[in-house]
Amino acid sequence: MSSATVLGCSFPKASSSSSSKRKAAMKALVYVGSKKCEVQDRPAPIVESPTDAVLKMLYTSICGTDLHILKGDVPVVEPGRILGHEGIGMIESLGSAVRGFAIGDIVLISCISSCGVCPSCRKGLNSHCRSGGWMLGSVLDGTQAEYVRIPHAASSLYKLPQDADMQACVSFSDALPTGLECGTTNASVQPGSRVAIVGAGPVGLAALLTAKLYTPSLLVMFDVDESRLAHAKRLGADKVFNPDKKDSMLKLESLLGDEGFDSVIEAVGTPRTFELCQTLVAPGGAIANIGVHGQKVDLALDRLWEHNITIKTRLVDTVTIPMLLQLYGARKLDPSKLLTHHYRFSEIGEAYKSFQNPSGQGLLKVGIQF
Repeated sequence: MSSATVLGCSFPKASSSSSSKRKAAMKALVYVGSKKCEVQDRPAPIVESPTDAVLKMLYTSICGTDLHILKGDVPVVEPGRILGHEGIGMIESLGSAVRGFAIGDIVLISCISSCGVCPSCRKGLNSHCRSGGWMLGSVLDGTQAEYVRIPHAASSLYKLPQDADMQACVSFSDALPTGLECGTTNASVQPGSRVAIVGAGPVGLAALLTAKLYTPSLLVMFDVDESRLAHAKRLGADKVFNPDKKDSMLKLESLLGDEGFDSVIEAVGTPRTFELCQTLVAPGGAIANIGVHGQKVDLALDRLWEHNITIKTRLVDTVTIPMLLQLYGARKLDPSKLLTHHYRFSEIGEAYKSFQNPSGQGLLKVGIQF
């Protein structure tokens, strides 16, 4: 089979109609090694445990973590793994122990699979579930395929409102709970807080949308992509700054004076952006790290040891999905504001190409329809 290669990922062209090869059960995007992935024919998954569900995928997306996997920054993901941990699907089959769902239900997939009963889950640390955690697209085949098996289905799936914008609601799988839990909550955003978010990508903007629920007195976004800064303004950022532009940072100094930010959220995952967060935080403030770091970063304790700051890290637990869906149902939170580009699954190569090079496109979250 011939293929076209895009940024380390090869995406097969359609087979000739005269081909005598038996068609596989499904198409899937598979990680085949550092910086390489390809669309492959794979058998469709089946129910393997009484707590499983198998879904026919309707919508998925691409996450920044998927790019980190392709870069080789996530060693737990081995070659041969189907990528993806976000999506919406229709239940095709259910294990005998799954309650509260029926075949044909349209459901949101949590990026975290959790049993709901182990000590970690009882503490709300679903990402550290003893038999779950971040599994999809990591240690278990993921959602960038026509079908997916969901373990612990009863506590890892959520029914959607009948009138839901399904493509936009994919952001409830990961981006919005990550922005809320790892960003807004960990940064202790409160009414009247001065908030800085470094990184105006999908997760950084998800942090913006959820931080605004707490009515901060000042919310500032930082990014080197002017189109993303413009989008941040449209979503409600009070001020935006480009750290690559000296005049922009001088305006920041004029705005802040000697004061810093009560809540600083790192949403990129590079040494440079983490260093910027350390310069922005006020005494007594908090830095919340969202970004996936592929290399070590410096912590300027020689300067910060007396600042009474808090630094928090977290892998999203998705415990806030029910609350976020309630806000969506009440028209208090609009996930469509994060969705800018739409693709068919047959165009996933183009989707990855765009997502890897978003500068100037105004690209944030991509919706992929099956």
